[in-house]
Parts: sequence; C-alpha cells; structure tokens
Amino acid sequence: MRSRAGELLRKPEEPQQATFLELFFDLVLVLAITQLSHGLIQHLTWSGAFQALVLLLAVWWVWTYTAWITDLYNPQRPAIQLLVIATMLGVFVIAVALPDAFGKRGLVFAGVYVAIHIGRQLFLVLALRGHGAQRRAARALFWFGVSAVPWIAGALADATARGALWTLALAVEYMAVVLRFPIPGLGRLPTSAWPIVAEHLAERYRQLFIIALGELILVSGLTLYGSGFAPDRTAAAVVSFSTTVLLWRIYIYRAGEVLPAVIAAAPAPHRRARSAAVAHLIMVAGIVATSVSVELVIAHPFGHTKPAWIAVILGGPALFVAGRAFFEYQVFKRVSRDRLIGLLVLAALTPAALLMPPLLAALAATAVLAGIAIADAARAREHPPEPPSPPG
Repeated sequence: MRSRAGELLRKPEEPQQATFLELFFDLVLVLAITQLSHGLIQHLTWSGAFQALVLLLAVWWVWTYTAWITDLYNPQRPAIQLLVIATMLGVFVIAVALPDAFGKRGLVFAGVYVAIHIGRQLFLVLALRGHGAQRRAARALFWFGVSAVPWIAGALADATARGALWTLALAVEYMAVVLRFPIPGLGRLPTSAWPIVAEHLAERYRQLFIIALGELILVSGLTLYGSGFAPDRTAAAVVSFSTTVLLWRIYIYRAGEVLPAVIAAAPAPHRRARSAAVAHLIMVAGIVATSVSVELVIAHPFGHTKPAWIAVILGGPALFVAGRAFFEYQVFKRVSRDRLIGLLVLAALTPAALLMPPLLAALAATAVLAGIAIADAARAREHPPEPPSPPG
C-alpha cells in the first residue's frame, strides 16, 4: 500500500510542465469569471462589489488549491485525473450558481463548494494510506471541515449575515494555509512537507491570467454582436481589444517571464508562491472589473457616465496595475515608476471622466496602459534584461 500511495506523488524527475488536463480544467474558469462579471454588472453597488469579491475569493481558492494538488501529485495518474475532473464538475455547478449565490441558490453554491474541498481531501486521505503525505491531506481536511460550518450556516442565513459568515469561512481557509495547517497539540505542517515545483506552478499562474484575458475577449465579442456593428459600438470594441492586448503586454514583461526561477531560488518557495498567487488574484480582480466596463462601454458608448461606471472603467485597469506592481516587487524587489505614475494618472482622471462619455473615459484608461507598455519597451531597448532579485 505504501508504494501504491507513493505513486500518486509527483517525482522530481517527472515533467514539470502543466498538462492538457489542467488546461481543460481552466475552461470552467472562463464560465465562472463571465458569471462573476455578469453578476456584478447587475448589482454595480458597494454591496454588489463586496459580494462579487467574496465569490471571486471562493472561486480563486478552488482554482489555486487545484493547482497545488497537481503540483504535489502526479496529474498523469488516473486517480489524480479523476480528482481534477470531479473538481471541474463541481466548479461548473458553482459557476452556474454564482449570479444568484447571495439569493436563492446560496445553498447550492456553498454546498458544492464545501463538497469539493472536503471530498477532495477525504479522497487523498484514503488514497495515501500508509504514506507520510497522508498527514498533510488530513490537516487540510480538518480545516476545510472547520470552514464548512460558516459556509453552510451562511447559505441558510439572509444576504447580510451570509456575507459575514462566508467572509469568516474564507478567512479560516486562507489563514490555515498561511499558518501551515496547525493542529492543536501537533503544531504546524513543516515547510519540507509541502514541496513546490516552481516551473509547474508559475506556468499555471500564467495560464490562469491568459484564461482571464480570454473572458475579456469573449465579453467584447458577445456584447458587440448583441449591439450590432454600429460605428460607435465597433470603436468601443476596438478600444476593448486594445486594452486586452496591453494588459497581456504589461503582464508578461518581464516578471511573468522569470517567475519560475524566482520561486525555485527562494529560501522559502511556498511563501514566494503565495505572494505570486496574491498578485495574480489582484490582477484577475482588475480584469473582472474591466470586463464589466467593457460590456457597459460597448453597449452605451456615448451614454451618460455614472459614477459606478467610472469605478470599473478606471478602477479595473488601476487594480490590474496595482497587482502587477506588487508582482514586480516580488520578483525584482522594486516597482517601476511608470506603474506608480499610471496609478496616479488613473486616479487624477476620475473627476474629468465623470464629464466624459463612457467611450472617451475607456479610451483614456487605455492610453494610460499604453503609456506603461511603451515605458516598458523603452526600458527594454536601453538596458539589458534585468535578472530577478537575489533570494531573500
């Protein structure tokens, strides 16, 4: 039994690239992000934004933990493949329930979410019988069992209490990882018990980002199709497409290219990997907000610009740039001036943008992103490629 359980673990000599199964799993994330943006556009208020954030954190956590599962265990093994596909089915159901998760489908959302985490860890505990890695899975199972209580209780409560209880549940899960799944009387999980495959994990983060950008293109195309090919709407779609290209360009240069080396060289790779996950979460949140703005701008390019619209038209790119700046700091231990200037310009544009039509405000945000991308290109021409900062 010991040898059979050990076969599930990823070996150092095995390929470290992400598999087609993992890319297949990411398809349900497109649906989830699209549902999040659609839900937010229907409730573009502070409470709606808070609810969208809670749901994004939940979806993000399922995706992140799945990426860690395929980092720890061999995704070529049928048992792990079955686990990923079962998780994919669960995320599909969650995505369908997302727009009404704070309404009548709260129990569906929370119940499937809890079933994914508890079912996955229970499967690993049973599959790893006789192997030392079983204790790692058991610790995670314990903490997901603790968080299940506020998840289910929140699903049975009203919307206000639901938000508070689900926030508590997420806090329990996130802090359990930060504290390395402590168990009373047994202490924390040793860092050596959670090895990191840097190349695989970095590739998964990059793939996630590309998937999120794909949702932007999807929303742009579907909204343009539904609105017709009027010149103003077509111009808005071109601005949206340009924004998508600029987000990709700013992301990949150059921190996105060297992330695997940064994680591998860090004295505590799991901490660097967690920091990269936080940075990508912020960037994806910016893309979700930008997706909402894309739908608004293409549908109403010269309509009246509401304050809530400006929050996503300028706030989406600003959130992305902030996440990208944090990502850059994790890699190079510094932040480029053009990113800080871009954030200041986006903030300064807010009063004037209230007087602009939505298309012009979106064009101004795209111009700021273009300025950041041009500054990156100029720096690349003038200086040799910058290596990541020494680990520390």
